[in-house]
Amino acid sequence: MRARWLVALVVLLLAGCTGGTATPDGGPVTLRFQSLAWQDESVAANKALVKEWNATHPDVKVEYVQGSWDSVHDQLLTSFEGGEAPDIIHDASDDLADFAYGGYLADLRELLPERLKSDIPQWSWETTTFGDGVYGVPFLQEPRVLIANAKWLRESGVRVPTPERPWSWTEFRSVTRELSGDGKYGVAWPLKEPVSATLNLSLSAGGRLFHQGADGKVTVRFDASEEEVPRTIHEQVNSDDSAPSSTLGSGGSDTLPGFFGGRYAMVPLGFSYRQQIAQQAPKGFEWQVLPAPAGADGLTQGVSPQTLSIAEDSRHQAQAAEFIDFMLRPENMVRLALGDWMLPTGTEALKSPSLRTPKDGWATGTALAAHLRSAPAQSVRGYPEWKDKVATPAFQEYYSGAIDLADLRKRLEKDGNLVLARYQR
Repeated sequence: MRARWLVALVVLLLAGCTGGTATPDGGPVTLRFQSLAWQDESVAANKALVKEWNATHPDVKVEYVQGSWDSVHDQLLTSFEGGEAPDIIHDASDDLADFAYGGYLADLRELLPERLKSDIPQWSWETTTFGDGVYGVPFLQEPRVLIANAKWLRESGVRVPTPERPWSWTEFRSVTRELSGDGKYGVAWPLKEPVSATLNLSLSAGGRLFHQGADGKVTVRFDASEEEVPRTIHEQVNSDDSAPSSTLGSGGSDTLPGFFGGRYAMVPLGFSYRQQIAQQAPKGFEWQVLPAPAGADGLTQGVSPQTLSIAEDSRHQAQAAEFIDFMLRPENMVRLALGDWMLPTGTEALKSPSLRTPKDGWATGTALAAHLRSAPAQSVRGYPEWKDKVATPAFQEYYSGAIDLADLRKRLEKDGNLVLARYQR
């Protein structure tokens, strides 16, 4: 009797574990796929792929679960700790470190097919590599670009940059001064979240900010190469009067009315904002996509790709990996990229003619793909706290003119290293 009771208890415990389920009569496995797609085109593309998978895989059914970027980290942490995490998890690479080191995500090295591993560049895999394991498949990426009022630039006579001949940061500052005056500005910087924008663009100037020593510990060092981008922004706002201070606390969408209204000649935005612009721009408004300025390291910039991961507690990891492989076949990766107005990481998908058309700036974005690298803070433990408590207020005060460059350096290095040290003992 005791033996039968123990067997029944084990069965009940297994049934309550995280992960896909199989019916008691040996029916199909059901996997839960939590997607963070939110734009109509993107949601439609994801749901269509799930439907196609289910139509051709009767033994492994995938259930689409809608998640939200606004709350994904806390929601996932709660679901992991409660044993209720989805099998397949959509997230971003800069959100994976705590989950990977915490043992919540499966190491994908032995689960993924060689086709997928070889199709995605090594630098992209570095964004999801923590310690000795790989904990996500990077599949969509978004460079920062300049969205410009094409007519304004054309009539001003300034040199229009291309990926082959971009502006330097010095030339960019000069152009924005030339475009400004009479209550109009050459550029508007939406820097509600200033840290990732600053750090990722600073890679073009060779700035990494986070430096790893021989002992593996990371320290913050704010040298000349880290200064170029924030100094340019600061001078545009506080000295040149070529960028308004009023947008520093704004999100990207908040700047679009002023852009459409002719107040700003350019706005630095993520590549996917093109969808909003294409949908919302007034009839006859001409806009174009320009590469972000280049520094000593050219057009290099950091990105944190969107990712697909598998829960460590999923009882059907092999089937989950098969679904990810299906989702990220080259033709399907193109569909996901078009739906999100982003770039695929896969080299085969990037060859698609639909991603190389001049329309809506696709060709400019695709030309930048070879210059994208892992964001500087990608695997830094303690980065979220450093960003929220130290870097965000420091950059906000610097850009508004409340502190100078020396104060910014002191706060990022002295205060920042105290925070990071707690995570590296």
